[in-house]
Amino acid sequence: MSNAVEVKVPDIGDFSEVEVIEVLVAPGDTVKAEQSLITVESDKASMEIPSPGAGVVKSVKVKVGDKIKEGSIILELESAEAAQPAATPAAPQASAQPAAAPAAAAPAAAANTPEAATPAAPAAAQAGGSVKVEVPDIGDFNEVEVIEVLVAVGDTVKAEQSLITVESDKASMEIPSPQAGVVKAVHVKVGDKINQGSFILELEASGGQAAASAASPAPSAAPAQAPAAAPAGPAAPAADQNGALASEAVVHPSPTAEFDAAPKRNLPHASPSVRKFARELGVDLTRVAGSGRNGRIVADDVRGYVKQAVAGGVSGGGSTAAAGGGLSVLDWPKVDFAKFGPIEAKPLSRIKKISGANLHRNWVMIPHITNNDLADITDLEAFRVELNQENQKSGTKVTMLAFIIKAVVAALKKFPDFNASLDGDNLVLKQYFNVGFAADTPNGLVVPVIRDADKKGIFELASETSELARQARDGKLSPAQMQGGCFSISSLGGIGGTSFTPIINAPEVAILGVSRSAHQPVWDGKAFQPRLMLPLSLSYDHRVIDGASAARFNAYLSALLADFRRIAL
Repeated sequence: MSNAVEVKVPDIGDFSEVEVIEVLVAPGDTVKAEQSLITVESDKASMEIPSPGAGVVKSVKVKVGDKIKEGSIILELESAEAAQPAATPAAPQASAQPAAAPAAAAPAAAANTPEAATPAAPAAAQAGGSVKVEVPDIGDFNEVEVIEVLVAVGDTVKAEQSLITVESDKASMEIPSPQAGVVKAVHVKVGDKINQGSFILELEASGGQAAASAASPAPSAAPAQAPAAAPAGPAAPAADQNGALASEAVVHPSPTAEFDAAPKRNLPHASPSVRKFARELGVDLTRVAGSGRNGRIVADDVRGYVKQAVAGGVSGGGSTAAAGGGLSVLDWPKVDFAKFGPIEAKPLSRIKKISGANLHRNWVMIPHITNNDLADITDLEAFRVELNQENQKSGTKVTMLAFIIKAVVAALKKFPDFNASLDGDNLVLKQYFNVGFAADTPNGLVVPVIRDADKKGIFELASETSELARQARDGKLSPAQMQGGCFSISSLGGIGGTSFTPIINAPEVAILGVSRSAHQPVWDGKAFQPRLMLPLSLSYDHRVIDGASAARFNAYLSALLADFRRIAL
């Protein structure tokens, strides 16, 4: 016999009212026990209210924006369990969203358990020393996963600053520092499973910090803490024969403290269930724009992102069309080409599949700008021919590419921003000069890398580029030979063209395109002279390099190629 259950808001800790920010079910939905029904949020934390049992939703009594409190009716559930009382579900655990705070409340019963009444840390920590920070009482969870480590060795932290973020399938919370100090060692990493009492890190405590403040705020612990907190009382921990305080103390930070001075979290603004849903689908939430209040990511945003990804319409910036921040494009046209004439289906080569995906990502994610210039290589070409004539017996043929690589290295030294990579908000300036060059093979383009090009002469560069190009054509390049590049050169000089837009080879920030040289009339101030001109097309990442820098780079490179003696300056 079916039984209608009124699902009410359970004990949500130290909050009188919270706002409903998500309603996760609708009338007619079948829910499982412990499935999230709504998400509520205060100014300090967000939490999900779970279902007390399995059943079918008859009616929903709340909507987004409603203010609710303990005992408010959420919905009516048609349950097949006759013994199921119209009781509240288990108290939820708080999620540290959007504020940089951990779980704001734990069940009242858990707070009064003996385990929660963590005794005050020894007063040794008050005068400085090594403090072992352990996981405090985190509620009704045996194991939780570390999803963020917010500090590193050497960091100076304040009391109550967040150290790590942990998450279960229902909640996320941050573990705060019990006191100020310097991080000596971190003993957890992202992905670790931890429990109450697990060793998080070692802290060199600052002097004068009352470790007793880190104790759990359970009323039962207050009498035990009072003597240690008395300013006139003697030191409680054991001392050595010289009266020196012990240098180590174990403290349990409280997961319910506020963090006014804590840094903002890097996690996307989404509930634990949405983050779990995204993980199951393999979606990086940092690439999804939220359509909820304050940019909160909801399940529909994740679904929309996945639909766009399947249709090929998601950019690297990663926002959904529904939120207005992504690429909203038409589906790829499906055409029966055979009805127009004979066809042959030929699968893409493995190289083209891999390079195609990389090129698409790079073109979409990097704001490309191309600067075109001409280099007068009349004298350099004459010098190259002369060198080859003098060294016919050596077997090494000097190519124009070898001179270009040498000139590019000199330009990279003069303009270090071109020899760099973006890493978040940082620009990584490289102190080495590895230059890649595009090699044409029967299966597609590959980019072998000349390592330490600044330490090699023209003949060595010519020999190495020739050997790498041969290995590329034979399909014998190893992955290591195509990694570590700082700057790439794509040369179409042997084929043709006057200019083109080469696509930057991420994570590099620039690439040089070289087209076919041709004789052109150049005015020398008195008359037109026939000069051999080489077109240069420099594509650059406009997030790192501006147009003026690109023009200067290309002009300097052109000047070196026009008079190669300048490279010695």
